[in-house]
Amino acid sequence: MPGPSLALLTDLYQLTMAYGYWRLGRAEEEAVFHLFFRRAPFRGGYAIAAGLAQALDYLRGLRFDAGDLEYLGTLTGNDGAPLFAAEFLEYLGGLRFTCDVDGVPEGTAMFAHEPLLRVRGPILQGQLVETPLLNMLNFSTLIATKAARVCGAAAGESVLEFGLRRAQGVDGALSAARAAYIGGCAATSNVLAGKRYGIPVRGTHAHSWVMSFDDEREAFAAYAEALPNNCVFLVDTYDTVEGVRRAIAVGEQLRARGHALAGVRLDSGELVGLSQAARRLLDAAGFPDAAIVASNDLDEQEITRLRAAGAKISVWGVGTRLVTGHDQPALGGVYKLAAVRGDASQPWQYRVKLSEEPIKVSNPGVQQVRRHRGADGAFLGDVIYETELGLGAAAHRVDPPHERFVPEGEGEDLLVPLLRAGASVYTPPPLVESRARALAQLECLAPGVRRLQDAERYPVGLDERLQTLKDGLIARARTQR
Repeated sequence: MPGPSLALLTDLYQLTMAYGYWRLGRAEEEAVFHLFFRRAPFRGGYAIAAGLAQALDYLRGLRFDAGDLEYLGTLTGNDGAPLFAAEFLEYLGGLRFTCDVDGVPEGTAMFAHEPLLRVRGPILQGQLVETPLLNMLNFSTLIATKAARVCGAAAGESVLEFGLRRAQGVDGALSAARAAYIGGCAATSNVLAGKRYGIPVRGTHAHSWVMSFDDEREAFAAYAEALPNNCVFLVDTYDTVEGVRRAIAVGEQLRARGHALAGVRLDSGELVGLSQAARRLLDAAGFPDAAIVASNDLDEQEITRLRAAGAKISVWGVGTRLVTGHDQPALGGVYKLAAVRGDASQPWQYRVKLSEEPIKVSNPGVQQVRRHRGADGAFLGDVIYETELGLGAAAHRVDPPHERFVPEGEGEDLLVPLLRAGASVYTPPPLVESRARALAQLECLAPGVRRLQDAERYPVGLDERLQTLKDGLIARARTQR
């Protein structure tokens, strides 16, 4: 995280609403917010939750420092007067995050309308953290999902994240590398991400290395002399097939010195034919284990096309289209109020947001997600339920709406306690475990749900008691409009 304080990493209207709650004496009223997305990204059937560790770091360290308060004191309203009273700034100076937070572990497969995160506590605090939580979870979840799709298309072959130079800024590059690893990438080219997150790092040389020499073979030989244990030669600076032959010649010298030619890399041209030619040459020269690495604007669709056409590529370097989310640059996650009350001694007042678009009508209550598995571990369907109302016997599909289904198999709740009164009750696992979780979760999804195009709808429903509550709130709200 950049800088000592992220308290001002928010939209101004979060602070103006917080000020309003404070002025009205409502700052300590209890509220429940949920963070979720309405549609799975990339027109797919699922998302892989990511970004939780950064979000927890932010919440635990939420402080307004002297510089933050000084800046807020300079803001003015339309009349030129200070926007915030000095007493409110003093209040912010002593603010510490004391909410309860529940969420799904990173690497969990999630679906539309299911809360990835639930924040329960003083309404002012819950409001203040909306924007940063969305910022952290939206982007990471988007990129983890893209990585899962790319790795799925690669069908077990290694995918390397090569996107640092095209990423959206420094934090975008780091967050993307981390999320891509959760989603299944085997390594990154980003050395700072490797240091910070323990992700394996990979890389060899660029065209500039070859161009700095008078001869391509001389360039390969010099690189092999300097780094004999890291020799994947980039062979398309001039003529790709000739480049492969020169790489093989240097590979024979490496072998004679007790080292191995790790592979060749193709970064341009017609990758199907070039990879096939490279494979034939490498095999004929006695290098069957040398990898053929491909890059050049790859994504899940292009990898699928290349594999179907018979490309002999064993390692995929995916950059721009992975770390930018390419065909969908934002997840579109939202953060909605679902219940309020004066304090814990009072009953919840459930809230619902209406819309002319059914997909934008929010769900009320203190929500949890129950996932049902078959005897073989396969996911059968999820039920969103209200924790105080409990689970009924059936649920109503979110999509298609109101289609009734009865959950089968063993069930488990997905949201786990993360913070209680602002204090940690959860230790994020090592990143490699979150990656393993994502891969295991994907294996539990039906192939149709994982499909890149025309994905099947995974069964997600509202528990019948929650559905009845929601319908009643909608009817009442419409009579008040």
